[in-house]
Amino acid sequence: MKSFRFAALVVAPLVAIGIGWLTPVGLASARADELPPVKIGILVTLSGPGAVLGAQARDGFQLAVNLHKGKLGGRTAQVIVVDDELKPDVAVARVQKLIDSEHVDFVVGPIFSNILGAIFKPVTSSNAILISPNAGSSVYAGKGCNRDFFVTSYENNQVHAVLGKYAQDKGYKRAFIMVPNYQAGRDADAGFRSMFKGEVAEEDFVPLNQIDFQGDLARLAASKADVVYAFMPGGLGVALVKQFHQSGMADKIPFLSAFTVDESTLPAEQDAALGLFGAMTWAPNMTNAANVKFVEQYLDAYHSMPASYAMQGYDAAQAIDAALAHTAGNTADRDKLRAAMRLADFNSPRGSFKFNTNGYPIQDFYLVKAAKRKDGLYETEIVEKVFANYGDTFASECPLKADAP
Repeated sequence: MKSFRFAALVVAPLVAIGIGWLTPVGLASARADELPPVKIGILVTLSGPGAVLGAQARDGFQLAVNLHKGKLGGRTAQVIVVDDELKPDVAVARVQKLIDSEHVDFVVGPIFSNILGAIFKPVTSSNAILISPNAGSSVYAGKGCNRDFFVTSYENNQVHAVLGKYAQDKGYKRAFIMVPNYQAGRDADAGFRSMFKGEVAEEDFVPLNQIDFQGDLARLAASKADVVYAFMPGGLGVALVKQFHQSGMADKIPFLSAFTVDESTLPAEQDAALGLFGAMTWAPNMTNAANVKFVEQYLDAYHSMPASYAMQGYDAAQAIDAALAHTAGNTADRDKLRAAMRLADFNSPRGSFKFNTNGYPIQDFYLVKAAKRKDGLYETEIVEKVFANYGDTFASECPLKADAP
C-alpha cells in the first residue's frame, strides 16, 4: 500500500526556505532544479462533518505532486497542510502564518465559501497566488475578481443551474429547495432558480452543521412539491439522504441535488443514494486518457473513489506545475507567473478546461447519477451533457481583461 506524507504547520517557528533567500534577479537566472522549493500552503477543512471534503482536495493535490516525483514545474514542492476547522477566525490566523512565516508562493484552498470570504483579502494582498480547489463564490467572479485568484472548480451558481434546467426540462411545476445558510447555499438557491421557472414551494435554509432533517422532511411532505432540490455537502448530505430514504418519500418525489450524492458521501450513503441525480463537471467513469490515469492512480494510492474535490485539487497542482514549466520555475516575476497560470496548459481529467477572464473555469457540465460499480464501490456516472463550454454569468462584470497578466 502506498502512503503519502504531508508537511504540517506547527506552532514553533520553522526555518524559512523560499524566495527570501534569492533576489528576483537570482531567481530569474537560476534553473528550476537549482531553485529552493516552491512552497504551497494547503488550507482546507480537515475536522468536523466537512473533513472528508478537505481530505479529498488535499489527497488529490498531493497525488499530482507525487506523480511528478515531488516537483512542480521542475522545482521541488514543499507542501504545508493546515486545517481551517471551518472557522473563519482560525482560517485567517493560519493563512496569515503561511504568508508571514512560511512565505508560501501559493495558497490552495479552501473548501467552503465562508472561509474563502475570510482569507481572500489576506492572501490576494500578499505576494501569494490563491487557488481555490472548491469554493467558487459568486462574490469574486464579477466586480470582486482579482488577478491573483484562480478557481479549479466552478462558480457556485453553475452546478445548481444544471439541475434547475433539468427540472425545468422535465416539466416539474413546484420545487422544495433545501440549502445551508451561508454564501454557497445562497448561490445554490440562486443557481437553481436561474433555470427553474416553476413555483418554489419553500426555501429551507438550514444551519451548516445540521444533521437532523426530520422537521425539514415533514415540511417537504406537506408542501405538495413535485420535486426537491438539495445542496447539502459532506456530513449534511449523508444525514439528509439516509433520512430521506427512511422517510419513504424516495419513491414519491424526485430528489435532485448537488454535492449531496457524490464520491465523498456515497461510501456512507450507499444504496440509499442509488439512482439519485446530481450535477458536476466530471465523473469517475469518463473515458478520456487523463481521467483514466487519475482515477486509477487515486484508487491505487488511497483505496477509495475520488470525488470532484480530489479532481479539483489534482488540477490545482497541475495548474501550478504547468505555470512553473512556462516560467522555468520562476515565481519572482508575478506578472509572468499570472500570465502562465492563465494559459491553463494541462490536461484535466474533466476534459475541456480553460480560465475565463475572472480566473474561473469555462468547461462542460453534466447530469450525473449515483451508481454502484462491479467492484462494489460507489460512484457517480455521466447521464448527459447539459452545458458545453459554460462560463459563469458574472465574468462580464470583472474588470480584468483577457490579455491581462
